[in-house]
Order: sequence, then structure tokens, then C-alpha cells
Amino acid sequence: MKFPTELKYTKDHEWIALHEDGTATVGITDFAQSELGELVYVEVETVGETLDRDEVFGTVEAVKTTSELFMPVSGEVIEFNEKIDENEGDEPALINEDPYGEGWVIKIKLSNTDEITELLDAEAYENLVK
Repeated sequence: MKFPTELKYTKDHEWIALHEDGTATVGITDFAQSELGELVYVEVETVGETLDRDEVFGTVEAVKTTSELFMPVSGEVIEFNEKIDENEGDEPALINEDPYGEGWVIKIKLSNTDEITELLDAEAYENLVK
């Protein structure tokens, strides 16, 4: 199981990659996708909305369960990965195959960069899930 050190993590199993332009990419962790199993559907209807940290921004559906996705920090949802969107590429299994790469879920514009300090680093997240 991978825990890339350049990412930050939430206790709800989302990861966030910060970019220099004030945006970030968000997805679910390798641990989360392995616990959920094969993903069959991803729904994000919050593009264009500004959400607070811990608010639900979407859902993922696996063969046996559905799970909510939570914002790791406050910000505006500016993009949904078209490769996993059923209306575009329709490949939700990309999250299973490459959760930290092609399987990202959303891009956001951060509202409060101070919230980053409250997230887990790779070591803390790894300890949480072991």
C-alpha cells in the first residue's frame, strides 16, 4: 500500500496535493479504494460550489457499498476528473488502479490555506490505517 510523502491526508481517507497556484487535487487513498473494492460509479455535483472543510463533495459507489467524499479543506470545487465521470470517460476503476495519479477525483481552489496544517502527513496517516 502506498502513502506518498508529498501528499496530505484526512482521517476520512482523502488525499490532497497542493499546487503553487493556490489550487489542489483531491482523491481517495490507496487504503480507501482497497477497502471499498471495485468502484463502479463516482458522483460529484458540486463543481462551481464553495464548500467548507468536512462537507460532502461527492460519493463513490462500489459493488457492495456507497461512501461519501469529504472536503479536506475549504474551497471551491473547480473541476471533476472527466475520466471517471459517467458522462465523459466513465472509468471509475481508475481510482482502484491509480488512486494518486489518473484516479484523482476533483480539483479545488483553496479558501483557507491554514487548514492544511491540520491534515495528516504520510506517516501519521499510515499509522492511522494500520
